[in-house]
Amino acid sequence: MHLNRAYTPPPSSRPPVGRPFELRSNIPDGTLHHVTPLTPVHFLLRAALVRPDKLAIVHPEQGYHFTYAQWAARVLSLAFALREVPGWRNGDRVAILSPNVPLIADAHFGVLAAGGVCTPLNFRNSPKEIEFILQHADVRVVLVDHAVAHLVPPNLPSTITVVVSLDSGGQRKDDAYEAFLMRGHVAWQNAQQYAGGARDWALLTQPADELVTCALCYTSGTTGRPKGVEYSFRGAYLSALGNVIESNLTGDSVYLWVLPMFHCCGWTFPWAVTAGMGTHYMLRQVDYAQIWDALLHGGVTHYAGAPTVQLGVVNAPQAKRLDHAVRVLVAASAPTATLLARMEGLQLYPVHVYGLTETYGPSTRRFAEAAWQTLDLDARSRLQARQGHAMVTSDETRVVRRTEETQTDTVLEDVQRDGQEVGEIVMRGNMTLKGYYRDPDATAQATRGGWFHTGDLAVRHPGGEVQILDRGKDVIISGGENISSVMVEQELATHPWVNEMAVVARVHPQWGEVVHAFVLLSPEGERALAGKDPTAATAALAQTLEAHCRQHMSKFAVPKTYTIVTELPKTSTGKIQKKVLRERIARL
Repeated sequence: MHLNRAYTPPPSSRPPVGRPFELRSNIPDGTLHHVTPLTPVHFLLRAALVRPDKLAIVHPEQGYHFTYAQWAARVLSLAFALREVPGWRNGDRVAILSPNVPLIADAHFGVLAAGGVCTPLNFRNSPKEIEFILQHADVRVVLVDHAVAHLVPPNLPSTITVVVSLDSGGQRKDDAYEAFLMRGHVAWQNAQQYAGGARDWALLTQPADELVTCALCYTSGTTGRPKGVEYSFRGAYLSALGNVIESNLTGDSVYLWVLPMFHCCGWTFPWAVTAGMGTHYMLRQVDYAQIWDALLHGGVTHYAGAPTVQLGVVNAPQAKRLDHAVRVLVAASAPTATLLARMEGLQLYPVHVYGLTETYGPSTRRFAEAAWQTLDLDARSRLQARQGHAMVTSDETRVVRRTEETQTDTVLEDVQRDGQEVGEIVMRGNMTLKGYYRDPDATAQATRGGWFHTGDLAVRHPGGEVQILDRGKDVIISGGENISSVMVEQELATHPWVNEMAVVARVHPQWGEVVHAFVLLSPEGERALAGKDPTAATAALAQTLEAHCRQHMSKFAVPKTYTIVTELPKTSTGKIQKKVLRERIARL
């Protein structure tokens, strides 16, 4: 693992010397002896107690790292620094604008410990979107990495404290974030003089109510204004434990931060990896050379990312078979048979998960079965493509009938478990949102009948596992027939000429709508069509893919028209922006 042996953490990130580090925070008065309100901060304190010298954070790019004892001290300094902000009150929102560096990991614990609400922002959003969220959330503090500091609106009210990090880990004297931590460290030391013997973490009190909001994660806003999804202490704690169990995180795990930590609080993996007492391996940006360096030399055992990231990983020049297995969490869609074969050949083993911002990220998982090993890759990939069952800390995932009446009805009826009847996925329990911040109407509509309505259309198979067919808005209706864009895409993805693809509806005078496919060619596809002009290449692609699709789907579902593209528009989290593609097809 890449470590700078000469690095020494700053005083703000050092545990006490000559005495035990007090790692038990204060329990609220009146708490019953058999009840402790759940908080993810407990995971850090436990790790620092059990494995104080274990590497918690490794940041090779900047040459610094922290053990769990050091990180617990650093987070405590951050908590005290926040509490020293003028006018600070419990429940204040702290926005974080940062790539995957220690700053944002610190905040996932320090903000909660200070009694605040962790509000990670997507730094790939426009300045106008970021300004809207800062205003909507009524943010008190902004913690921002220097690389994205230009996104902070220049006209913020003077009541908002902005702290810029140079990501130095204390190696630069002009780092404002490190100075902020030092102010917190001084406040921590001073507080011990008037605390009647209380020290360190015992100076802070755990939340009395585990159902209060601890994090605020904003949706992408693709269908309107971004909505702030409220996570509770209880939900964050149990979602993290679900990921520990379903991802097999242990003290030997090294988690590579490829997934943006701003996305659904990093799918709760900042807390999950810490609960497992593993190591966080920081990666400032998705760089495939750096990813392979970490995989080959950093001892990485886990990472998460969209299928588009997996394509980049397997296609990287540095790709080679690893000497150990790596578990890869894949969301959005499962790997195709071709991608699955290439990943497994490199010792990268995908775990297909599904979820939304409203479910703390992944809340269901496809569980492998022993019988799959006797199947060929294509059959196995089709089974693996299902979204599966709810995770251990969530309630059962249901698929309910979706009619005009049930849009307001609170009585929910399950579809048949026949893999045929289409309904809407609904969820409830520990891993679903509290509500939308400052939007009671949207909350009531989304949680009618006591279940969160995802808007995803799916079937349920005899084994109980769910399988998404489409988002409601992405269904294509051709000649009165409903066509699942997801199912068409899954078939297209099995052809060796196809690297990535997306299908949308195209207006047709006879059928109303037909399927149009945008295709990003694989290297094999590029070779097959080399030398042809664009029109001839598109015609040859259409002929080949139409013959392929007709073997697997109804004639009306086969794409009628195609566009060869060099890239597909995507959100910052790797999802294809079909709205952009629909706008593009409308102009053809």
